[in-house]
Amino acid sequence: MNIKAVIFDMDGLMLDTEKLLVKYWCEAANSLGFPMERWHALALRSFSGKFAKPQLKEWFGEDCDYLTIRNLRVKLMAEYTDKYGIEKKAGLDTLLDYLKEKGYRTAVATATNVERAEQYLKQLGVYEKFEQIICGNMLENGKPCPDIYLYACEKLGLSPSECIALEDSPNGVKSASTAGCVTIMVPDLTQPEKEQLDAVYAVAQSLDKVIDILEGEKE
Repeated sequence: MNIKAVIFDMDGLMLDTEKLLVKYWCEAANSLGFPMERWHALALRSFSGKFAKPQLKEWFGEDCDYLTIRNLRVKLMAEYTDKYGIEKKAGLDTLLDYLKEKGYRTAVATATNVERAEQYLKQLGVYEKFEQIICGNMLENGKPCPDIYLYACEKLGLSPSECIALEDSPNGVKSASTAGCVTIMVPDLTQPEKEQLDAVYAVAQSLDKVIDILEGEKE
């Protein structure tokens, strides 16, 4: 491989927020009369609204209002993070420092919208460490389609084969691997199943373990 850049997902990969997303998806939906369970919320990880909306209707019926549920979920989660802050995933700073030292370029490709992505990354003090930040609302087709990774590679001026993509969720892995990026899964709430294992180059149990994979590639 000739890797020149590393593209990071955000929620569940850099930020320990997927557990909050799952919690507040369920709380919001249930408070509005839709019996969402943990497995439903897990299935929505990295889904763009374009795909989440019909998925909710399939689960809960045509009267299920995705935007109303989502907006309540956003409100509930914002109330929590405003009070308690956002946790950084283990190994993030170690990996970012390593990538800078070794001359790798870095970007973000997240399903989260621009405003919240910038807010979260600035809160963690890592915003300036990324050359490009590509968000779901910049594109018509978000994850699990490959468009966001193809666009990130285009903005970097690199081919997907020159970029490692770091993802924690099945929908994210599908997006990155379909784009042709060298995909490494860093599991968060669930471990990879066969579909993900077949699609990824490697699995790292924490972000700092990605360094071992990069170092091994150099040997």
